Amino acid sequence: MLRRRPTTNLDRAVVDVWQREVGGLPNRSFAHRLAASKDLVLQFDIYRKLEKHRGCVNTVSFNADGDILVSGSDDRRIILWDWESGHVKLSFESGHINNVFQAKFMPYTDDRSIVTCAADGQVRRAQILERGRVETTLLAKHQGRAHKLAIEPGSPYIFYTCGEDGLVQHIDLRSRAATELLTCHQIQERRRGLRVVVQLNAIAIDPRNSNLFAVAGSDEYARLYDIRKYKWDGSTDFDQPIDFFCPSHLIGNPYVGITGLAFSDHRELLVSYNDEFIYLFTKDIGLGPDPIPASPASLGSGAGEMGHDHPLEASTMDTDENVSPQVYKGHKNCKTVKGVGFFGPKCEYVVSGSDCGRIFIWKKSGELIRVMEADQHVVNCIESHPHATVLASSGIEKDIKIWTPKATERAILPKTIERVCFVILRLIFVRDHLHTYTYILDRQRTPQDIVDIFDLEALTQKF
Repeated sequence: MLRRRPTTNLDRAVVDVWQREVGGLPNRSFAHRLAASKDLVLQFDIYRKLEKHRGCVNTVSFNADGDILVSGSDDRRIILWDWESGHVKLSFESGHINNVFQAKFMPYTDDRSIVTCAADGQVRRAQILERGRVETTLLAKHQGRAHKLAIEPGSPYIFYTCGEDGLVQHIDLRSRAATELLTCHQIQERRRGLRVVVQLNAIAIDPRNSNLFAVAGSDEYARLYDIRKYKWDGSTDFDQPIDFFCPSHLIGNPYVGITGLAFSDHRELLVSYNDEFIYLFTKDIGLGPDPIPASPASLGSGAGEMGHDHPLEASTMDTDENVSPQVYKGHKNCKTVKGVGFFGPKCEYVVSGSDCGRIFIWKKSGELIRVMEADQHVVNCIESHPHATVLASSGIEKDIKIWTPKATERAILPKTIERVCFVILRLIFVRDHLHTYTYILDRQRTPQDIVDIFDLEALTQKF
């Protein structure tokens, strides 16, 4: 009996082309399948480098059409790029007095309205006027650095900001009014009657329900809020999230925090931890609105909700793999506030930068399929094009790299990458535990002295 030849990606591609030609596969479905093709991901290569900034590039973002890229840098400038040609369309001073951390186009403004936040705590708006003139105005202020902002999907007026002061603000450009929604506090200390602020690094809005937004920062929890529960006269306490998300083994861990958040188009929340991994939470595995970190039994109790339209079932977080978050391993996230995101028309892939200067791409199932050499130092930002198979990356270096599937050969995952990742993660584990057990190893040295012995960056360069 003849054995069937295994189906290849080329076979599937030929069938898809034939089905499209005979009308069996709509053009949109064909384009989506092509854009999510693993072959294209394996053929990513640097298409162009954009070089005009004079400092680290901390933020990159495409406009809705995908033809313009906006970037912000430690040089406090905002640059609008025609990324395909590499030409600068416009460059201007942001008005910030410190490093720009985020810059985004407001939707439906003909790309003439840009909002920014920075290390000076300021939240600003830049309006592009006739003949390239730019007017910048101060909208709000945080006490401490303001790392991220999130724009309400489809709104040319409303966005949110968060900062290291733990404050979340709601801003409406029609009135230029900033409303202080809440200040985020640690759960453990709050139960003791203390008010310890969570320094917020990330904020994201659910694209399928813009009433829901998540924030995260210097502790282990991602918190989900529903803006409909806020009373605009300030008559209620909006501090209480409707749900918390955290892997069970990280609850109560004082050494981890969260640097990046992203919602998929399928109501999933992607969470990137420093000194740990990336996790994908579905809406049914939250910890509920009032988790009790001191009690493991509480992990299976409580119920949250993903908004009035989609009630969240009772949490069943336990050792059952079916309700555990999907994990993504291999990258290194220790040094900076690193973002995370989805890639593909249906969020088929997860992408992240790394302290080792590489870009990591996983299938949503958790399989690592691509590691790309990007920078000599840290890669912080990975931005997906809104509809094409294109990525933009930036980090500690002064340039922006545009990635397209232009390589003639499919990349192969480096054979040593698993070994490198294993060694790095073991050293991270040792480093964290040395803070507790230093006296056993060497009573004459401080924890930091011993931590400094392990030069993780130098180690990765040996492989």
